[in-house]
Amino acid sequence: MTLTFLGTRGEIEARTRRHRMHTSLLVSYRAAHVMIDCGLDWLGKFEWLRPSAIVLTHAHPDHASGLRHGSPCPVHAPQKTWQTLQNCTIQDRHLIKERTPTKICGITFEAFPVEHSILAPAVGYRISAGGALIFYAPDLVFIHERAAALKGVQIYIGDGATLTRSFIRRRGETLIGHAPVRTQLTWCHKEGVPRAIITHCGSEIVTGDQRKISANLRAIAAERSVDLRIAYDGMKVTL
Repeated sequence: MTLTFLGTRGEIEARTRRHRMHTSLLVSYRAAHVMIDCGLDWLGKFEWLRPSAIVLTHAHPDHASGLRHGSPCPVHAPQKTWQTLQNCTIQDRHLIKERTPTKICGITFEAFPVEHSILAPAVGYRISAGGALIFYAPDLVFIHERAAALKGVQIYIGDGATLTRSFIRRRGETLIGHAPVRTQLTWCHKEGVPRAIITHCGSEIVTGDQRKISANLRAIAAERSVDLRIAYDGMKVTL
């Protein structure tokens, strides 16, 4: 399995050469190339990738609005995402049932509900192929059934909206927003996940001093025995 970080920028105004496009991951295995999320930055641009399929985590504009004019390939998403996805004319739609492993182009996706948004309910994906196993959740406050989601995972790929500062708000009884990187690394430590990659980068990462940020995060990760990297547009990882 090869992972290509097509985009690593969150829903922010700032952008740099390293973090230019809205967050999207290309999962490649044998002849298949599955694109996860297709935000507004990708409108009219993702077609050159010729993905075999597209999988959506949720319906926020920075994850789905690149499909406003449709898609040249099948699009897979949970029911709640299809219910909230608007202004996108997609003919070839497929349903991903939560907690049901689903093969898409030879790659297995299992959707786990995560807390993030009331209006656009989100999932993270446990993704496996050829003996490789990752968990991908670019937007989240916490993972429901976290132990099951992260069991045996080789790489956790998570939310970089904030490093240590809380970015979580309450709407009634529901939490919305983004878990800090520090919290996500604690999850990895508790569940025995050895490696983490941070994507969906917020302003703190995109516009900050890269050396200071990297040193700070390495120290936090070392305390939790996790090997950590910050993703950048175009970065490739092979498992």
